[in-house]
Amino acid sequence: MTRFPHACTAFAIVLACTPLAWAQSANTALAKPSADKPSAGKPKAVPMAQPTLSAEDLALAERVHTGRLPCELGATVNVEPDAKAPGYFRVATGKHQFHMSPVATTTGAIRLEDKHAGAVWLQLANKSMLMSQKLGTRLADECIGPAQAAVAQALKTNPAVSPLDKPAQ
Repeated sequence: MTRFPHACTAFAIVLACTPLAWAQSANTALAKPSADKPSAGKPKAVPMAQPTLSAEDLALAERVHTGRLPCELGATVNVEPDAKAPGYFRVATGKHQFHMSPVATTTGAIRLEDKHAGAVWLQLANKSMLMSQKLGTRLADECIGPAQAAVAQALKTNPAVSPLDKPAQ
């Protein structure tokens, strides 16, 4: 019987010291590398080269409404041309930021895409919207620039004729 107290004491000491050792090794592993030592395990981010756009894509880029566009529910979207990459745009709303390029459409709508992030900026004559294909949702809707506001007002006063409407006689 005298062996158990000694064995329990030794076991208790091991248990008591082990969490401290684990915590010290975890803190060492989680510690940030010092600024004077480069991190050997992390590669540095290399900016990706953007493909050169076609003449058609550059013509589409000239029609993109830029600036800060107010949207529904108090949201805003900022669309700015990328000075370093002609035809590309920086599109931002809230915490989301995208680097987009124009994509031709058959409908006449202007479409900007960030294929890597899965985001689409769709610009119609009377409004624009920002969609996330990865999230399956609209990040911003009813975004209207000054030129789009004029078209939207004209559509309110003189609505377009629907092909489903009965022709006037």
